[in-house]
Amino acid sequence: MADAGSYAAFRRDLDAVLAQRDPQALRAFLVARGQWPADTTMDPVAALWLMIAASPNLTALHAEARAWLAQHGRGSEADAITGRPGAPPTPRRRPGPHRPKK
Repeated sequence: MADAGSYAAFRRDLDAVLAQRDPQALRAFLVARGQWPADTTMDPVAALWLMIAASPNLTALHAEARAWLAQHGRGSEADAITGRPGAPPTPRRRPGPHRPKK
């Protein structure tokens, strides 16, 4: 399993690529990092907007992502990412240790 530092670096680099809003740059990045095979049939345009919508670090692009997804018949996917229809994505927090109430 990769350590937290390498994931954080990957996530930072991925968000930088996503912020460019360039599907071919995203495809090249994911292939280079071994996340997609070179002969992938994944749609990099749809993947780009889905990943932007899901990224807690790209909140400035969430409305644009949601609009693109809705306009291209992927509104239900946008709803699944955001948790409710028509709403921008909410940041997800990783659960921490459970602390009982006093």
